[in-house]
Amino acid sequence: MRITLVALLLLTALPAWGQPQHGLAMHGDLKYPAGFTHFDYVNPNAPKGGELRLADMGPFDSLNPFITKGQSPDGISLPFETLMESAADEPFSEYGLIAETVETPPDRSWVTFTLRPQARWHDGKPITADDVIFSLNLLRTKGAPHYRFYYAGVERAEKLGERRVKFVFKPGDNRELPLILGQLPVLPKHYWQDKTFDETTLVPPLGSGPYRIGKFEAGRTIIYERVKDYWGKDLPTQKGRYNFDTIRYDVYRDSTVALEALKAGEYDLRVENEAKKWATAYADWPAVKSGQAQLREFRDGMPSGMQSFAFNLRRDLFADIRVRQALALAFDFEWANRNLFYGQYARTNSYFDHSELASKGLPDSAELKFLEPLRRQVPPQVFTQQFVSPVTDPDLGIRPNLRRAMALLEQAGWEVVDGKLVDKRGQPFRFEILLNSPAFERIALPFARNLARLGIDANVRTVDPTQYVNRVRGFDFDMIVASWGQSLSPGNEQSLYWTSEAADQSGSRNFGGIKNPAVDRLVEQVIAAPDRASLVAATRALDRVLLWNWYVIPQWHSPTTRVALWDKFGQPDIVPLQGWQMHALWAKSAEVK
Repeated sequence: MRITLVALLLLTALPAWGQPQHGLAMHGDLKYPAGFTHFDYVNPNAPKGGELRLADMGPFDSLNPFITKGQSPDGISLPFETLMESAADEPFSEYGLIAETVETPPDRSWVTFTLRPQARWHDGKPITADDVIFSLNLLRTKGAPHYRFYYAGVERAEKLGERRVKFVFKPGDNRELPLILGQLPVLPKHYWQDKTFDETTLVPPLGSGPYRIGKFEAGRTIIYERVKDYWGKDLPTQKGRYNFDTIRYDVYRDSTVALEALKAGEYDLRVENEAKKWATAYADWPAVKSGQAQLREFRDGMPSGMQSFAFNLRRDLFADIRVRQALALAFDFEWANRNLFYGQYARTNSYFDHSELASKGLPDSAELKFLEPLRRQVPPQVFTQQFVSPVTDPDLGIRPNLRRAMALLEQAGWEVVDGKLVDKRGQPFRFEILLNSPAFERIALPFARNLARLGIDANVRTVDPTQYVNRVRGFDFDMIVASWGQSLSPGNEQSLYWTSEAADQSGSRNFGGIKNPAVDRLVEQVIAAPDRASLVAATRALDRVLLWNWYVIPQWHSPTTRVALWDKFGQPDIVPLQGWQMHALWAKSAEVK
């Protein structure tokens, strides 16, 4: 009896195991309670109607966004849905979409989803547990490589009923997996089971989302049509969103042409990523002066991520860390910011800049718990210096940095002979900077000129988007401009970015081919972090190790999203933590209906 009583007391002291919930947070509590009606950053009464016209900056030849073959058009996610929907005003929380409830124990060793009885495909058939299990297996075996990484921790999927499915996870600490499964795209088994999934297609696939694919012309135009009887239109995650009757994308292959098309009223809205254009190219737009168009900047609380010149470490040329640091010294951000960017950018000094996840100063005690066991495997500067990207003096310019760079190159065994940097065999230091847009030539060419002063022959080559995508997927490049977006709750995606396993996976985002046991271990610890404090400390430790290995040459970031748009839209006053939400807009023309 005494043993039974003790056991009972222990059980009652533990959190309830597997209670159905309307949502799930990575750490801490959910913001929105059960029964909430809409997200705070939308207008729940936004009228439906009108058209949103946008520009796509690359041709498309496939309507299957789940594989690496082919290029899909912008907006292709609109016909498809996931089990749960992320809230843009929380670091990482999800609420039921196709799934009505989610259940997971405190150790998150499994997760069970119960599907909504009203969930339907566009052909009217119900979404079932069979569809969910089929989707997992299909994406893991024939989908893009990142699905295999994301779902590698799933040991098995079990059908518990027509609308209930359980995922059991492999042993290990991976608290993010229930939320990763919440992001599972659910695909119709009855549609795909007799079709070839891993090939490109121009037949619009069956979906369940707020839009379906309407008219399109491959490589030129695609129109998404709002599903008038969309099954989920009144769900709290969908209320006030996806308000346009049609969303149209027209393909432009040149950024300057696309900008002029916006000014001419050929489309409605443009997110401007070029600082020079934002500073100068809109000055002569009469519509702004007359109030018919607006230039808006929206701030968010998201990490800026890392945009950079990325080395391909599969090339022996970049194997030496001193060589990589020397090339970083040749990039003059201060000159570029003054002369090209009109002072609009800040230099990036972290893979998680603009957030609490960014490493600062020297490692604190929490970070050292992760770093000390790896002391012999990481650069010593991790423990002794704060990482700061190379800075040039406005009076002296790049020359002091080039002297430091040359010293590093000489230490690595290079020397200048007849004005050319050569190795001990007399082979020249020569490589290619591969670009997919002429817009970046004005940044890459001055960088190449600085490298030429070191005797390095850096050829800048711009290719068409299709060739660029294929070369990057096959790791057929020396250096590219690469970027990695980051969330406020980094997790499984970090394995796709940095780990040894991802380095050899064609189509992965480990562009540089990083193979570092210390990085692998830190990624594991980020994924396994049991609480927010541990996640922040592990992420900062990972940040330091990535930075001090000089895998990339950090570029710049902006804390705002710059949007040029015609004054045709209503939009909520609230900009959430994760930034401006295009799909919360509505057409003013629909307000009078």
